[in-house]
Formats: sequence, C-alpha cells, structure tokens
Amino acid sequence: MSTDAFAASITKGSTLKNPRVLSAIKLGLLFGCIEAIAPIVGWLIGSAGADYVEAFDHWIAFVLLVGLGIHMLLESRKEDDDDEEELAPNTKRSFIATLLTAVGTSIDAMTVGISLAFMKVNIYLAAAMIGLATTIMVTIGALLGNVMSGWVGKKAEAIGGVALIFIGCGILYSHTMA
Repeated sequence: MSTDAFAASITKGSTLKNPRVLSAIKLGLLFGCIEAIAPIVGWLIGSAGADYVEAFDHWIAFVLLVGLGIHMLLESRKEDDDDEEELAPNTKRSFIATLLTAVGTSIDAMTVGISLAFMKVNIYLAAAMIGLATTIMVTIGALLGNVMSGWVGKKAEAIGGVALIFIGCGILYSHTMA
C-alpha cells in the first residue's frame, strides 16, 4: 500500500530546495500518520456500508492525484524569478499540496480498512504497521528524490507531476478493470 506514497515522496523530495534528513522524516511522518488513519476510517465506514464507498473511492484518489499532477506541470512551466519562494519553499500552498497528495495516496489504505471491517483483525495494530511502513518508505523516497533531482534539474517538478498523474490513472485503472 505504501508504494504510491513512496513514488509521490520521490517527487516531493526532488523539489526540496535545502534537503535535510529532518525534512524527509517530517514528510514521512505526515504521510505515515495519514496512511495509518485511513484504514481506521475505512474500517469505520466499512462497518456502516462498504459497498457504497468502494463504488467511488478510486475516483476520489484519481481526481486528487491527477489534479495535483496537472498543477505541478503548470508550476514547472513558470519562470524562477520569484525570490520570495526561494527563501520560503515550504509555503502554506506547498503544505496543502503535500497534504492532498498524502490523502490521495492513502485512499487504498482506506479501502483496505473497509475490507478489514469484515475480518477479525486488530485494526489499530494493522493501521500502526501500515503507518510505520509508509513513514519509512516516504522518508527514504524523499531523500532519494532529492538525490535524483540533481540528475533531472528543473524538470523534477514536471516529472513529479507526470508521476502523480500516472499514479492516479493507475489507481483508477486497477479499480475499474478489476
């Protein structure tokens, strides 16, 4: 379940201006917490009515990720003459985009939570393990993405946008073709 979050974190890591291990850990914790909460929410929803939610969860992930991907593509086309953004790369808008990416990549964990509602599983232990795995993978992905940004230069944001679009389309494809 953490592979799409890992791919998104590579994208985010490639756009970090001053990478630090602490920044990568914070990103990992953000994604990990959301990914841990998602199966619990799914479990609660699954207890109430799984069929209804499973009918449209993949569309939510698709819209969020493709929308963010398109936004990143458009942002990559802008000129870098804004010095204010270089001084403060972690703006409120950037945080909201990161948060929406984390939510978009956690939809599959919510779906798993819906399925777990029908099994005898300790949902809190399962959610903690999912969150921990995601935290580790996203932290590594952010660091790896920053290393890779040197290879791709200014095109990192465009590549990240395309990656998010592919992740969103992959989620939609896997749910509509299954």
